[in-house]
Amino acid sequence: MQMNDMVIVSVDDHITEPGNMFDNQLSGEALASAPKLRTSPTGKNYWEYQGQMIPSVALNAVTGRVKEEYGYEPTALSQLRKGCYDVHARIEDMNINGIAASLNFPSMAMMDGARFLMAPNKQLALTHLRAYNDWHVDEWCGAYPGRFIPLGILPFWDMAETVKEVRRLADKGCFAITMSENPTKSGLPSAHSDYWEPLWKVACETGTTINLHIGTGNQSPHCSEESPIEAWITTMPMAVSSGAADWMHMEALHRHPELKIILSESGIGWIPYLLERADYTHEQHSAWTHSKQYLNGMKPSEVFRRNFSSCFLIDAYGLQNIDKIGEDSVMFEVDYPHSDAPWPNAPELLWDTIKHLTDEQIDKITHRNAMRLYDFPMFDHHPRETLNVGALRAQAAAAGVDTTLISSGGASPLAPGEKPRPVLSRDIMYMFSKHEETEEV
Repeated sequence: MQMNDMVIVSVDDHITEPGNMFDNQLSGEALASAPKLRTSPTGKNYWEYQGQMIPSVALNAVTGRVKEEYGYEPTALSQLRKGCYDVHARIEDMNINGIAASLNFPSMAMMDGARFLMAPNKQLALTHLRAYNDWHVDEWCGAYPGRFIPLGILPFWDMAETVKEVRRLADKGCFAITMSENPTKSGLPSAHSDYWEPLWKVACETGTTINLHIGTGNQSPHCSEESPIEAWITTMPMAVSSGAADWMHMEALHRHPELKIILSESGIGWIPYLLERADYTHEQHSAWTHSKQYLNGMKPSEVFRRNFSSCFLIDAYGLQNIDKIGEDSVMFEVDYPHSDAPWPNAPELLWDTIKHLTDEQIDKITHRNAMRLYDFPMFDHHPRETLNVGALRAQAAAAGVDTTLISSGGASPLAPGEKPRPVLSRDIMYMFSKHEETEEV
């Protein structure tokens, strides 16, 4: 196999939602009360919903910008590549990046759908959450069948409605949902609570995967305000390890051994040590922790390998140790349009770290695992030979896709006139706090 022969599915990308996303899904009062994309007097975009003023998540949609401006963080859709919010342009950006299919997490709705959980009027929130799912499945994913893996959000404040929505999504061909790996951060019961039992049951019945995205629960902390910001960025993928350790000790996994859990944007290189540590801890401490009661005679590592899968962006170490992780439970991600995304050079970076594997292993990691875990019959819609890196880039070249880097300015995290210096955690925290101050319209 050569690089251009790879068929690549990215299981972690993001949508910067367009302002018209509810227009075809709602009417009357339901549309009037839906989230609205506004523009401030200074040109910033923000969302307004049930008294919440929400900065546009253009804050992290920097793909295609000059790298010197990554920290300047755009605040309006007009400053972004159109592929961030327009599905037709997204397909072009996927083609030039050699990406056959993509799973997209929300932005305005938050990566675990918590925006609607935070809304005071839950009846309206339920209506708008369903409309969001319909827009995502029917309009975004439906615009190009076989090119997007649909992902649903759920009304976790009402478990009966959550179960209904999982079934409704499955009927629409959506077999993936997103939630926090630590629901207590949103005021919900812990993942160990019986509250979630109906969700585990319906997920197994429908073959729905549960995606736990980094940053939705146990977030990576800033060590101090003086810490260089790269220290924080470095630890982001590994922050999900706390949730992974917590979930693989869930008793519910032994009542529902077929439950599929995906660690999204997690990386894989840290997994062998986590499993080694978990097994040693179990052997050393189970006499007094009584963990055998909920592990059902299994080692934690065995639970992980049975129920969990993960994805990586650049992880040469993990790919060198794939035998200790499992070639059937690893997938690739691009993270478009976030600042880590290797656009439009994902195939080159991936090939450099994966070419030592067999063709079968490469196929599993680049697309076959994703197709199986997400029940995503991509080749029913497109012949394989039209979805490999070479074919997609040929389509992009014929369409004249422009990859010229854009520069739209914005506010530097450093003070005006300040000489260049290492950016610290306090600079970014201050910058984000200023973005959250939305001017009165």
